[in-house]
Amino acid sequence: MNQFFERRYVIGGIFITIILILLARLFYIQIIDDKYALYANKNVIRPIIQYPARGPILDRNGKVLVTNDLVYDITVVPKEVKPFDTLEFCKLIGIDKPEFDKRFAKAIKYSPNLSSPFEKQLSPQLTASLQERLSEFQGFSVQPHPIRTYPDSVAAQFLGYIGEASTDKIAKSGGYYRLGDYIGISGVEKAYEDVLRGQRGVQNMMVDSRGVQKGSYANGVYDTLAVPGERLTSSLDLRLQKLGEKLMKNKVGSIVAIEPSTGEILAFVSSPGYDPNLMVGKRGTNYTMLNDNPYKPFLIRPIQANYHPGSSFKPLSALIAMQEGVITPQTTYNCPGYYTAGNRRIKCFNGERHGLVTLSSAIAESCNGYFDMVFEKLINQKGPKQTDTSFTIWRNNVAKFGLGSRLNLDLPAEGSGYLPKASYYDKLYRKGSWRSSTVISLGIGQGELEATPLQLANIEAIIANRGFYYKPHLIKSIGSKQIIKNEYTVKNYVAVDGQYFESVINGMQNVVDYGTAAGSKIPGIIMCGKTGTADNSHGKPNSVFVAFAPRENPKIAIAVVVENAGQGATWAAPIASFIVEKYLRDSITSRPSGIEPNYYMNANLLPEIVVKTTPAQKATADSIKKLKTDSARKKAPVKSANNKNQSSVKYMAAIKPKDDE
Repeated sequence: MNQFFERRYVIGGIFITIILILLARLFYIQIIDDKYALYANKNVIRPIIQYPARGPILDRNGKVLVTNDLVYDITVVPKEVKPFDTLEFCKLIGIDKPEFDKRFAKAIKYSPNLSSPFEKQLSPQLTASLQERLSEFQGFSVQPHPIRTYPDSVAAQFLGYIGEASTDKIAKSGGYYRLGDYIGISGVEKAYEDVLRGQRGVQNMMVDSRGVQKGSYANGVYDTLAVPGERLTSSLDLRLQKLGEKLMKNKVGSIVAIEPSTGEILAFVSSPGYDPNLMVGKRGTNYTMLNDNPYKPFLIRPIQANYHPGSSFKPLSALIAMQEGVITPQTTYNCPGYYTAGNRRIKCFNGERHGLVTLSSAIAESCNGYFDMVFEKLINQKGPKQTDTSFTIWRNNVAKFGLGSRLNLDLPAEGSGYLPKASYYDKLYRKGSWRSSTVISLGIGQGELEATPLQLANIEAIIANRGFYYKPHLIKSIGSKQIIKNEYTVKNYVAVDGQYFESVINGMQNVVDYGTAAGSKIPGIIMCGKTGTADNSHGKPNSVFVAFAPRENPKIAIAVVVENAGQGATWAAPIASFIVEKYLRDSITSRPSGIEPNYYMNANLLPEIVVKTTPAQKATADSIKKLKTDSARKKAPVKSANNKNQSSVKYMAAIKPKDDE
């Protein structure tokens, strides 16, 4: 009997112990450990991502170049989706059932538990109608999202565009980017992505069993606000940019203008351009159209197109020659209309005879013979057997002006042009087998020498500053702070004494006062410049003009290239003069020569595309043409004399130049 009572107490004690353990565990779960409370809350709390407004971009005077509009996307959490009328949903947002299945499968693959984009950039009308019926489609929600808008539709290649982050970018972002997020793809949008994008926020909303929002959780205590991206103030002058794009309409080429005293870029025109609003939103068709355009509007010509400088290189050559001591400002040359280098005869433009010229007059009249002589003096100064040594010295001096390497502009994908090394000619002609006469075309900016329009404008800034430059850049400030990289505040000297610049600048002033660019003279403004007529292997020469103004205390340095347009004085120089005067006076006055902007704005100089075909393609085309002709004859046995002339379709394209003058 006593044993029975003892067992009863033992069993009772065990039950009491178990109950106490369970009560303690329940107390721990409900009061102490909040993990389970959080698990439970996830069933009724939906975190909603708050996308920040991307930072606006302004011009140097505070005018808006790009800002934001608000659109709405449909997002989906696959695990929360309940059975619903799929066909009605598809009809509502304008897609078919196979497309719905494709998108839903993609969302599941990304994550069954996470929100991902399903349909983007709904119209306001569709957003309103969908919001009214959203409770019918559990698991789907409407998410506000800022997109870019461009009030003046200018500077597309400078600003760049944004697009969805690729899987590779998402993987490398350390968890910052998610599927459907936007990221800078090109231009300033890409270069300053970290500054422009801002910081996402999160709003925790209470939802019921049908996914309908019931208000903010805990009155927003646990929410985080989205932080907008920083405002960027660019160095561009919107007035100049708009004028430059109008002047370059229906032309292929570039305009780059720089403020010499800072290196800030005032105008950055790449033509043909495009409306940057075309790259906003559902841009698939627009992207394909622009990408397939034979004029290559996505090519950022100011920093990616290579042009031989032509005669615009002559002032630089003169400066190096004076520094090396092979000529003086008084050195003369009697020009018979050509220059003899070895067994070669290099003509001046159109064989023009300049007679006796000095340094300044040779620049003003663009005498090829004078600068061929200068180049040979430089390359032969150590004797013919040491041509490669002298050439390397010449190359190093040219490189100090920023040719042959990137200037480290604050934009991605900058090109470096091309400045050949002696080893290039050693391979081409065999070491020791080439002389100054072999590469004589380099002396007048032709041959293998290539530069970007940015590099050409930078050379003018160097001459304007009498021997130094600040690295060109496009952003003046970030937010309210004047923050620029230290490298953009450092003077870069080119190792040419200041005393040598005046004679070169005299010649450049004479170019505009009475020389090759006299037609572009601006009344009351002393502009110093140099024309270039750059030969091509395809069609007419490129029209090139470089300049700075005014002569004293220069405010603007500029380079203009118009592909396949002929002489520099005819097209590039007038365009540059309008930009210069607009910047200095904010107006354009009448010129003694009679030139006016509208003529240049309305001119169509798009070069013709030459479509190359193989013999087999030509034979096929001829066969098809013959069949069509025979068929037409059968249908129309009596021909009218008025149908003899048939129109032909000409294809146009912007082709990178191969040879310049």
